[in-house]
Amino acid sequence: MPSTDIEEKLLKYQAEQEEALGLQPSKSQWFDPVPRQFLAKDKASTTLLFGGLTMAHDYLVEGALKGLGYTVKHMDCPDNDSLRYGKEFGNRGQCNPTYFTVGNLIKYLTRLRDEEGKSKEEIVRNYLFITSGSCGPCRFGTYVTEYRKALRDAGFDGFRVLLFQQTDGLKQATGGESALKLDTAFFLGFLKAVLLGDILNALAYRIRPYEVDAGSTDAALEQCKKYLYEAMSGKKLLWPALRRCRKALLAVKVDRTRVKPKVSIIGEFWAMTTEGDGNYQLQRFLESEGAEVEVQSVTAWILFLIWAGRFDTMKRMNLREADSGKHGLKGKNPHMRLRMLALADRVLRVMFQMYANAIGLRHYHLPDMNEIARVAHDHYNNHLRGGEGHMEVGKLILNVKKRKVNMTISVKPFGCMPSSGVSDGVQSLITEKYPDAIFLPIETTGDGAINVYSRVQMMLFKAKQAAQKEFDEALKSKGYTEENTKLLPTRSKFSRSLQTSRHFVACTAANLIYDKRWALVKLPLWRSKKELQGV
Repeated sequence: MPSTDIEEKLLKYQAEQEEALGLQPSKSQWFDPVPRQFLAKDKASTTLLFGGLTMAHDYLVEGALKGLGYTVKHMDCPDNDSLRYGKEFGNRGQCNPTYFTVGNLIKYLTRLRDEEGKSKEEIVRNYLFITSGSCGPCRFGTYVTEYRKALRDAGFDGFRVLLFQQTDGLKQATGGESALKLDTAFFLGFLKAVLLGDILNALAYRIRPYEVDAGSTDAALEQCKKYLYEAMSGKKLLWPALRRCRKALLAVKVDRTRVKPKVSIIGEFWAMTTEGDGNYQLQRFLESEGAEVEVQSVTAWILFLIWAGRFDTMKRMNLREADSGKHGLKGKNPHMRLRMLALADRVLRVMFQMYANAIGLRHYHLPDMNEIARVAHDHYNNHLRGGEGHMEVGKLILNVKKRKVNMTISVKPFGCMPSSGVSDGVQSLITEKYPDAIFLPIETTGDGAINVYSRVQMMLFKAKQAAQKEFDEALKSKGYTEENTKLLPTRSKFSRSLQTSRHFVACTAANLIYDKRWALVKLPLWRSKKELQGV
């Protein structure tokens, strides 16, 4: 029998068996539908749940959306209980943020059912969750499916999870007649909440390590959040609230003569942003160990998205003809697109500085995305967009070259492909090229906190030595002693929380010495000794 006849019979038999077992290959692309859309008629009875940024951001976003007429509730920061729920109902082999964020939602819904007595039908009908999504070399693109799978297994089948695309800024995924109107008012309110959240966080991490009275910074920050929340939810002017925030923060007394190393936290977006057990409360741990922490702003991520749009547009303009892809230029005006993106970048920076100046955040500069791309490109191709892309590499290089921080920590979930490839691969070359870099990559799994803390403490010892060296060099260059510096906290001008020095080196105490305003309070050494003795 010819071999062709045998092949035909085998293929026929295979087709018959597949049909009998229901295994015929589908000709249509698989699609994960939204169980039920958020329609305008449901707006009054539906509560929007969300979370995932810092607590300041989530709280202010809630205020902004309430001001637009939505019923909103931000969830608490994910903790180890959230991790337990996520691992119980989620798929195996997921990354850390999946377990924490999925588990946090299930924990909240379980509390509604078991403690508040709401039925499953009531919860599904009156609540929905909004989350972000993305694409690329990361499991982040499957988060929304993980949410729905875990919710089904936890007994909340049909619960609505609506998705925003991170790569497209905010992209509507709810269909027609949606109650979620992604209009100018929505974007502007969301943007204000993000900018103000970044500003409050920057101020908190700048002031708290040097506060004279423990807890005074957190108390002032809670007041500021309340003022801004009331203004945004009540659709009032922000300027009176910003002035009240400034007054509350000025009440905090600081002593910036304390020598502390400055530590920058970079890495995977969620892991470096969360403030709970998802990254072992890394920010607070570093502060408890005597460090000043520099966190990354959400505004910087928006600036990166704008930069990526401009970069891709300029590259596509050099093609032989305009392509018709999703981001193609066919039928579009590339020069107009570039002008609009440049305008967006400018408006964002102006708004940030306007709010920052009003509340009292001085000498804070948003990152120059072109500079970050330029210094990183020799080591990490700017076309690669997974995770933070080239930004991790660029941030580390600039941290060392410009003496911005004494130590850099890259934190990411265990197995995070984009960030692990950078931190464990490319960054080893960077640290070899820049031997002064104190760099520590850590991975989070939800457990193993003691191991992470131990590694951080070992590297932090080097950072403390580097900060002390900067301080000693500053004293020597100015001809002062540490006894002189002990007088500064007694001078009201230098005990103000919003009074900061210009950047010279990483250590804040050293910058205080280098600042020319030091000359205004310079005292003879004999007098300073008497003042120290209470004369």
